[in-house]
Amino acid sequence: MKKSYVLVLCLFALAGCNKAEEAHTVAPPITVSAGSESGNNMPLLARENNCTACHAIDHKVVGPAWIEVAKKYKGDPTAEARLIVKVSKGGAGAWGTMPMPANDAAGKKHDQIKALVQFILALAK
Repeated sequence: MKKSYVLVLCLFALAGCNKAEEAHTVAPPITVSAGSESGNNMPLLARENNCTACHAIDHKVVGPAWIEVAKKYKGDPTAEARLIVKVSKGGAGAWGTMPMPANDAAGKKHDQIKALVQFILALAK
């Protein structure tokens, strides 16, 4: 069972790597309307960057629910910067043994990652 999760994760990571780099301007603010915390209503930026392969807003998929991430880091003034690095470089251990692949090793998506991290942290209530 674990092997199939790793295989699926690897396939999604490879699919994301094969996308042609597109020129993007600064990402617009991400908003989700009230009552739309369903995993099916992820921001467009999250869907475009394959975040939905492993994450949902309100429930664990492969990675943690974004609401749980927001709760964990609520009130932490260093959270935004730490999470930007974590999403960019990937890692494992904070939410279990399943590693999160690097999403911006070349540093070209910083503004997009920052917008997504700000969206996630804003989910804390």
